[in-house]
Amino acid sequence: MLLGLDGVEIGIIIVFLTLFAGILSGFPVAFAISGSAVISFAVIAALDSSGLLIHAAIDTNSAEYAGLIAEGVRTDAISVFRYPDLPRAEHVLFPNGWEQALDRNIGFLVNRMNERVLAGQSIETLLAVVMFVMMGIVLERSRIADELLTTMAKVFGPLPGGLAVSIVIVGAFLAASTGIVGATVVTMGLLALPTMLKNGYSPELSTGVIAASGTLGQIIPPSIVIVLLGTLAGDLYSAAQEERAQLVGCSDALTYLGEPAVVSVGTLFQAAMLPGILLAVLYAGYAFVFALINPSKAPPVQFETSGKGEAVTRNEAFTWFLAAPVAIIGLTIGLGQTGLLGSQSIIVDSFTDAGQTASLRTNVGDDCAVAMQELHGTEAWEAALSEQAAIEAAGGVAEARALSDEERATIMAAKVEAAAPIGKGIGITAMFLALTFAIARGVAPSKDARPLLIGAAGIALLLVVDLVMITPLTSPGKTTLLIAIPLYVIYRGLRGAVGYLAGNEILRVVFPPLVLIVAVLGSILGGITNPTPAAALGAGGALLLAAYRKRQDQGLSGNIVLYTTGAIALMLLVGVNFDMRMGQEVVLFENTIAYLVAFASFLYAMFGLGWSCWILLSGGVLSPVVRETAKVTSMVFTILIGSQLLNLVLISFGGEHYIQQFLRSFDNEWQVFLLVMFVLFILGFVLDFLEIIYIVIPIVGPVIYGGTFDPKWVTIMIAVNLQTSFLTPPFGFALFYLRGVAPKSITTGQIYRGVMPFIAIQVGALLLLALVPSVVTIVPNLLK
Repeated sequence: MLLGLDGVEIGIIIVFLTLFAGILSGFPVAFAISGSAVISFAVIAALDSSGLLIHAAIDTNSAEYAGLIAEGVRTDAISVFRYPDLPRAEHVLFPNGWEQALDRNIGFLVNRMNERVLAGQSIETLLAVVMFVMMGIVLERSRIADELLTTMAKVFGPLPGGLAVSIVIVGAFLAASTGIVGATVVTMGLLALPTMLKNGYSPELSTGVIAASGTLGQIIPPSIVIVLLGTLAGDLYSAAQEERAQLVGCSDALTYLGEPAVVSVGTLFQAAMLPGILLAVLYAGYAFVFALINPSKAPPVQFETSGKGEAVTRNEAFTWFLAAPVAIIGLTIGLGQTGLLGSQSIIVDSFTDAGQTASLRTNVGDDCAVAMQELHGTEAWEAALSEQAAIEAAGGVAEARALSDEERATIMAAKVEAAAPIGKGIGITAMFLALTFAIARGVAPSKDARPLLIGAAGIALLLVVDLVMITPLTSPGKTTLLIAIPLYVIYRGLRGAVGYLAGNEILRVVFPPLVLIVAVLGSILGGITNPTPAAALGAGGALLLAAYRKRQDQGLSGNIVLYTTGAIALMLLVGVNFDMRMGQEVVLFENTIAYLVAFASFLYAMFGLGWSCWILLSGGVLSPVVRETAKVTSMVFTILIGSQLLNLVLISFGGEHYIQQFLRSFDNEWQVFLLVMFVLFILGFVLDFLEIIYIVIPIVGPVIYGGTFDPKWVTIMIAVNLQTSFLTPPFGFALFYLRGVAPKSITTGQIYRGVMPFIAIQVGALLLLALVPSVVTIVPNLLK
């Protein structure tokens, strides 16, 4: 053996040393990975052909090996790490020659590209990357960060460490808006760093908080990291659990786990919400405590206001910003709890529900039954047996059957009787409108209150009409006519409220991107759609917002953008409330009118979006956005292809299997996971998150996703860990971005010292998530 090491171990070392050398060579990372794969394979093939690489594998023909098999030890559990004393048989790495391995690698690469990039199931999710990248770049070019930083600095600047706190808030806001670390760090470095230094903030705190806040886009949805990691994690978890189920004697993962072995990107977005908010709160808390301990290094700063808006007393702020919203939300919740507000749906299925099956499948083999009892517990297994016995005693599971007209009429009558007097849609709409009027009163307490009172009267009239005149049997067309007058009254009041709100600088800056964030994340977190359509909505909304900002900068009207937004909202409302199926034998007149309205809204929305693109194109904004989007997206997909080639090189000489055998040699699942997390943390010093996701995770994924840990928790832990790859010296990308825009007076050492406390915060956050996994799982479980 060369240097006393096994040939596979030397091959693994060659692959990773070549990868590190390629990355440090200065070549673009996307091409360095592919080049390192080719070079490492050539070096390993040359050494193997010369007889220098010998792999000492377990001799499967030995009596000792046969004895272990006779004792019931699974073949996958027998490795040189668990049984180092077993007889060995020496082999070359490529028994049939490197030529066959190369041919196999090329064939596998073509298949993998077809599965994962060109025509696989994950391609739809990967399309979200393109649109989220475009959304982020468009918003970054529309000066959203500039206005947010200026506004938040005025709000929080007078507090100890207020500028640093405002940086964290803006970083979290931009993370939810853009998710692009480089753009966020560079923008905040250019805009905020000179201001912080000018006002006496220490260079360490200033650079640390900017670099750390910029990396929040790695974890706060819509995060490109979670999209890429989620597509990979879904495949790894499904395959690993299927293998786990078959090893214990079960037919499939559904039987063994009692639930499908799936994890989606949308679920991961839900799981990432609280950890992302937690990190932002910890960053802001550190900045605030640092300022209290070192007031001279983070002094309060008073900025001049723009003069817009008006002064609000403490009592007025308490009344309209706290008491009134709490009362409105509390009243809405109370109406829902008492049954006065709720669903009015009377949809009846054409078939009966199928009978309930047992909580676990019990018609399994003995080995599978033992394994399921170990996994779920004896009580759960016995409960499933009792449920199955009761089902069989009743004649088996009742199958669904078609309902008769009389049965459907009876069920519908029962639903009408049980329906809430006030519909959920109208009730929630009334709540948001009331909140709008309350906040409008709070930002302009001295203005004429009559528009707001008119709007409030319209809300009351809307609720009364719904309570008295609208029933679950009222058609959508008639409902629209009945609420037309209340909506018109509300509109009259809303015009005044919007004018008052627009006069407030904070709301004027925060509201437009906030609406976009709520629309994108709300549609994903609420389960309305998956990330790809939501990303398309975000990209389109970002284009509209950028066009509106461009028209404002030119001193021109942006009403077409507002009309386009209204057309999109109208199209969605009509589509949700009316039957748009025009191919039926009988189509109601009101549905035909609704279809025409929705189609007209769609046409205008397309016109408005095209017009916005033309405004941005003629203004010199769209071309660089498209180029940058293409550059970032092509880099991601090129790294994906290169990483697949590197993984195939590892697989070709048994490196991947060797690493997985080593990890499986540990009896404690926590030991394996902690070891993997430590390795990922160390690799973050020299590798970007893309290389780690596509090169390392496929190697260790079958092990860490094949155990008992919740896959959502595992994935978010990895994502938070990968976030450190942007901060850890010496190759943290956020540090390079900040170094490029920082003044010459800021040294690299100060930047490194500045990020150290935030790296410690991230490690502490990882420890918290490990000790309290519910921080990750509570939101998906509540929304499930």
